[in-house]
Amino acid sequence: MELRGTEGVVKIKEYYGDMEGMCRRLKTSPTEGLPGTQVDLEKRRQVYGRNFIPPKKPKTFLQLVWEALQDVTLIILEIAAIISLGLSFYRPPGGDNEGCGGAAAGAEDEGEAEAGWIEGAAILLSVVCVVLVTAFNDWSKEKQFRGLQSRIEQEQKFTVVRGSQVIQIPVAELVVGDIAQVKYGDLLPADGVFIQGNDLKIDESSLTGESDQVRKSVDKDPMLLSGTHVMEGSGRMLVTAVGVNSQTGIIFTLLGASEAEDEKKDKKAKQQDGAAAMEMQPLKSAEGGDGDDKDKRKANPHKKEKSVLQGKLTKLAVQIGKAGLVMSAITVIILVLYFAIDTFVVQKRQWLPECTPIYIQYFVKFFIIGVTVLVVAVPEGLPLAVTISLAYSVKKMMKDNNLVRHLDACETMGNATAICSDKTGTLTTNRMTVVQAYVGDVHYKEIPDPDALPAKTLEVLVNAIAINSAYTSKVLPDERDGALPRQVGNKTECGLLGFVLDLKRDYQTVRNVIPEEKLYKVYTFNSVRKSMSTVVKLEDGSFRMYSKGASEIILKKCSKILNAAGEPRLFKPRDRDEMVKKVIEPMACDGLRTICIAYRDFSQSPEPDWDNENDIVTDLTCIAVVGIEDPVRPEVPEAIRKCQRAGITVRMVTGDNINTARAIAIKCGIIHPGEDFLCIEGKEFNRRIRNEKGEIEQERIDKIWPKLRVLARSSPTDKHTLVKGIIDSTQVEQRQVVAVTGDGTNDGPALKKADVGFAMGIAGTDVAKEASDIILTDDNFSSIVKAVMWGRNVYDSISKFLQFQLTVNVVAVIVAFTGACITQDSPLKAVQMLWVNLIMDTFASLALATEPPTESLLLRKPYGRNKPLISRTMMKNILGHAVYQLTLIFTLLFVGEDLFNIDSGRNAPLHSPPSEHYTIIFNTFVMMQLFNEINARKIQGERNVFDGIFRNPIFCTIVLGTFAIQIIIVQFGGKPFSCAPLQLDQWMWCIFLGFGELVWGQVIASIPTSRLKFLKGAGHLTQKEEIPEEEFNEDVEEIDHAERELRRGQILWFRGLNRIQTQVYGQEQILGERKKILGPGACLTRKS
Repeated sequence: MELRGTEGVVKIKEYYGDMEGMCRRLKTSPTEGLPGTQVDLEKRRQVYGRNFIPPKKPKTFLQLVWEALQDVTLIILEIAAIISLGLSFYRPPGGDNEGCGGAAAGAEDEGEAEAGWIEGAAILLSVVCVVLVTAFNDWSKEKQFRGLQSRIEQEQKFTVVRGSQVIQIPVAELVVGDIAQVKYGDLLPADGVFIQGNDLKIDESSLTGESDQVRKSVDKDPMLLSGTHVMEGSGRMLVTAVGVNSQTGIIFTLLGASEAEDEKKDKKAKQQDGAAAMEMQPLKSAEGGDGDDKDKRKANPHKKEKSVLQGKLTKLAVQIGKAGLVMSAITVIILVLYFAIDTFVVQKRQWLPECTPIYIQYFVKFFIIGVTVLVVAVPEGLPLAVTISLAYSVKKMMKDNNLVRHLDACETMGNATAICSDKTGTLTTNRMTVVQAYVGDVHYKEIPDPDALPAKTLEVLVNAIAINSAYTSKVLPDERDGALPRQVGNKTECGLLGFVLDLKRDYQTVRNVIPEEKLYKVYTFNSVRKSMSTVVKLEDGSFRMYSKGASEIILKKCSKILNAAGEPRLFKPRDRDEMVKKVIEPMACDGLRTICIAYRDFSQSPEPDWDNENDIVTDLTCIAVVGIEDPVRPEVPEAIRKCQRAGITVRMVTGDNINTARAIAIKCGIIHPGEDFLCIEGKEFNRRIRNEKGEIEQERIDKIWPKLRVLARSSPTDKHTLVKGIIDSTQVEQRQVVAVTGDGTNDGPALKKADVGFAMGIAGTDVAKEASDIILTDDNFSSIVKAVMWGRNVYDSISKFLQFQLTVNVVAVIVAFTGACITQDSPLKAVQMLWVNLIMDTFASLALATEPPTESLLLRKPYGRNKPLISRTMMKNILGHAVYQLTLIFTLLFVGEDLFNIDSGRNAPLHSPPSEHYTIIFNTFVMMQLFNEINARKIQGERNVFDGIFRNPIFCTIVLGTFAIQIIIVQFGGKPFSCAPLQLDQWMWCIFLGFGELVWGQVIASIPTSRLKFLKGAGHLTQKEEIPEEEFNEDVEEIDHAERELRRGQILWFRGLNRIQTQVYGQEQILGERKKILGPGACLTRKS
């Protein structure tokens, strides 16, 4: 297949004689295809291979465990625990070291001294738990994404001829020798040779980097390569190479080999660079890994702009990480100073050599407390919450007919402020039916009786429709009784074929007389022509061309029209204007799409120059104009009303006549009579946005887009210009987040430019799907509204988790810090902190990230880019609950022993047994978190925190499960968890104090946020931080810079976030259909 053009033709002639010879060698028939027997297909798969490219091997569970172990904080904890363990087994010589003072006081009880190893072991055990949880999450994510990938692959089907039957099969089932039908918009799944077809043009830029379309023909350039796109025309190809032997396969194989080499090289680099570099690894494959600096820059081509949530989380991560680091450092310094001053200055003790191990044990204990403060300060559960929330949403969105190809699109959709939608198939049912017709000088408001039409006109009309349509378009009877006939192929053509059937004629008999192979020349439909013409050779040797297309365009090319007797009469510009006024406009105002059908005869000599299209498609004779109805989907007006209520502007961008578009827009509710809005055509739009030199000016677009609601007769370029204009506009305070729907090959640029591109799953071409972020499996606008709901839900889930998490963090850090400074020991022990922090992080992220969305999400405006992730209301909740919890904990810490009439746990010596006092503090703290988790379900200041709680069984299970585990820890945890068993009355008090959180939540909700002017939001993007698109090509260093800031200790958190970003981008390799070629021009620049 490496030979192309004439070289390929010469090679085929040399080896096989002609195409027929090649088909014979492969034991197939160019018209009937393969026989399709299982034995034959299996044999071909064994000889020529399967049409399957094996994916890159997933990381094993052990590799994921090793990656999770690279976490800086975990490493610090491991070292501290090992030192603690080592010292606990060390017995200093010299018996009772009275001289070491208070330091040795706790070591007098032999049994207690022997239990000193438990704390170190418990920390190691909790580290193991965290590592296993992280590795398991990564493993299940990988598994989920591979499942999603295979689902996308199964959905990609291709049409082949087997046993004379045209059938659709999954691309993986293609075999060498298959005769495949290729058409406009296909992504070729295998290599092949073009054996018959019309006007076929291929975009080979994914292989060659050349953007020009390549015209294919049997005698000049018949080679078709996998991974290339059909931009025009149709035809048949003989499959000659599949899977790893096709062009895509060869490149993927080379990529796999180079990746393996890269990995070996990277291992050395990894050892030097530690954790920070690790996460960016999978992106190497994006450009084929050339290794020079320019390519490294390009290695992440997807990042056009960080998604709103990612940007805000990154900023918040840096802020929290710095604060945690400072707090932990101060804690360690104060503890060490306090101990040193108390022992050596106040008690005037000497540093004796035999006391050294005991002092070191103290220092190790302080170090562990400091690390614990850092661990608690940094919410490493957040990346987990983001992942769970996105993965959960993606899974559920599938049920709502949204197949998410790029994870971050799901969240970006929640911030959408504008939707530019197609009309046909998205807002309408895409079931076309001819309801009016103008034939023989008469305008019929319903389907005419065939006897009422002149016989000549009827015959030429039936031929024009049957021949001048893709032969893949058919109207088939539905298997179910009473159901409407099934429309297969292009829906407009199906509407016209249905019209033929309504006229009691059969289009198939005409096609049987003139099969597709006999068509002399075809000018296929494209967005520039807006028409289709087919030339046939008549029996006398002359030619007849049938044309159909948008009525205004075809009528301009008509010089005659068939009259009531079926004879041609002159058709002057004056007649045309009258027809537009009396026939076309009334049809369009009824919301009908108007199609004109015409023909032209040519003599056989001299034969016309068919390549000179302008001279051919002119001087036509009009046969009829039909009005096709495509009813509005019944659920669309309500969906659009929801969008408008949610602060999202819906605009219709269509190729249809402006009157038709306006009528449909009114029916949908996009425009309302009496409103100040714009409905314009593509030509007028271009005139208004361009200056005298013909250049597009942003200021001019800014004058139009805010009021624009309908853009009719628009080309895909107009669509792209509009989307780009809205996104780049700085006219409004918030940057617009634009979603776009598209189905055609030429919609690719607009889909890629948009923040979220929706491709149609049914009507969409492979090219459109490739460029999109989300595929609408039912082509329905109301599914977009569901995507908005899920997107907003993701954002809210993260905010809920943050509100809960940060309350835990603020309280735990202050308790550990203050307790350590005043009592020289943290009231919450390292292992208890790890339980609260890590286990409850994981559980809470599961509980709060799996809240199902509600309709109320659509009652507010989009958050936009500048709104902080932690709003002032959330800040009020965090600080309010922190005050309640701190008050209780400090009360229990300093006067708890008197309240409960128990021994004080303060100033306990090293290795002393767990006290009831500190156990009550720990238990109350956990109970408050459990009840606060219920409060965290609402972040907008709502009062009813129980609303819809039973719709989320995961939440209920987790809260009850955590409570059960807490009982086990307190009653049976003993020394490892530093817990003493509690009495029933003590338990009741702990639960009562925890329950107080719900009451306190109502108090906080009563305080109006507007009064609390001093509260600031956190984690918001400012206008300055939005990096323009050009800079984003060079921003691979941006993450590294942020990571350098974090190197000192909070990489742990940032790595987790990075892991998600890597997975989000990595999906673009995993989830992009595997036919994508990673050649020079291939990486479809993705948005993040």
